[in-house]
Amino acid sequence: MKVELVYHEKKYYQDGSIVEIKIWQVPDTKDKPYGYKYSLVYIVDGERILGYDNAEGKGDHRHYKGNEYSYKFLSIEKLLEDFESDINNLKRANDESKKHKNSN
Repeated sequence: MKVELVYHEKKYYQDGSIVEIKIWQVPDTKDKPYGYKYSLVYIVDGERILGYDNAEGKGDHRHYKGNEYSYKFLSIEKLLEDFESDINNLKRANDESKKHKNSN
């Protein structure tokens, strides 16, 4: 089996943020026993604020505000759900921060 890009989406939003999702089907390996390689990223002001990937030798992990955490991959559907949930939480926190600054 060869590596095949099965999903790619890149969205640009009015606030300047970018969301890009890439998912490849790959042969099952010790590093990727479920047969997928993925990279999901949320960029704000040119900086990666959030990312999920399974880079070679690093396993499944999540980048969140400059820190890296392990991530338990369950399925592509759950991965996309977790990514979207994190983006929504970041946007909510940013909106709350702006409201707080404007009320002072």
